[in-house]
Parts: sequence; C-alpha cells; structure tokens
Amino acid sequence: MAKKKDKKAAKADKTNAVRMVEAAGIEYKMNLQDVSDGFTSGLDLAHQLNQNPKQVFKTLVTVANTSEHFVCVIPVDRELNLKKAAKHFGVKKLEMLLSRKLLETTGYIHGGCSPIGMKKPFPTVIDSSAEEFDIIYVSGGRVGLQIELGREDLINITGATLGDVTDSPAN
Repeated sequence: MAKKKDKKAAKADKTNAVRMVEAAGIEYKMNLQDVSDGFTSGLDLAHQLNQNPKQVFKTLVTVANTSEHFVCVIPVDRELNLKKAAKHFGVKKLEMLLSRKLLETTGYIHGGCSPIGMKKPFPTVIDSSAEEFDIIYVSGGRVGLQIELGREDLINITGATLGDVTDSPAN
C-alpha cells in the first residue's frame, strides 16, 4: 500500500512542464534546490547547482502595446532588451508583465515560471546565446526546480524561435 501512496505523491509533485516533457518523450533531468529559506535568483541557483550561468535560462513574460503576451527565455546572467524583443516579435513596444498577473496569465508564479506548459501557448523567443549549448536549463515550473534538456527539444516543445533579445553581460 505504501508504494501506491508513493506513486501518487510522486505524480502530484510533477509540474505541468515536467508532464509535458515526459509526454513528448523528451530526455531530461530534474534538478531540485531547497529554497525554503526564501526566493533565490536564477544566478544564485546556477551557482548553488554548479551550473554555468550562461547555460541556465530564466523565463520572462511580456505584454505588448497590442495586449498580446510574448515569452522571452534568456540566460540568468543577462538582461532582456525590450526594444530588441519587440522588434523580434514585430510589435511597437513591450513591457514586462506585472508579477501579480503572472499566475493568472501563465499558471506559474514568479521564480517558478517555465516556458513549457503555460496555461496557453504564447509566441516564444530563446536568446540566440543558447546556440552555444546543446543542453540548457530552464525552470521546471516551481521555485527551485530546473529541467535540463536539449536546446532543440526546448525549441520544439515551445514552438520557440531563436533571436538576439538581450544586452551583453557586463564584464
């Protein structure tokens, strides 16, 4: 009986992102970091897990002057350039989605927003710096949970394009 309970508990622990990756038959690894003592930035998380910050990506949701939503997946050591992103998506202006609207829009919370498994698919761009890596890390849909998967697999499952949407990191 304990085994059944354990299986149910394991299934309940899976996020939408993990379920979608599994359903697509994509090879992946989960990395879980204890963040019970407070929010950890993506950069801090990369260091705690001994991952290259250029290979760890954060998911940012934007809203255009047309009220459309767009998703930008960028390295944790970089900043989103809203003008470059707007140009990439062919809109006049983009702003960051207000944090309080993130859950209702995507189904995810700040710090745990995955580009995979949002309530609704949005046009998505992955920063072109991802071309440096075959494997990248993105949020698994919960604070402290990362999914390690192939760059091409992420592009395919999200329908993303690659584009230069960040400012170069400060040296």
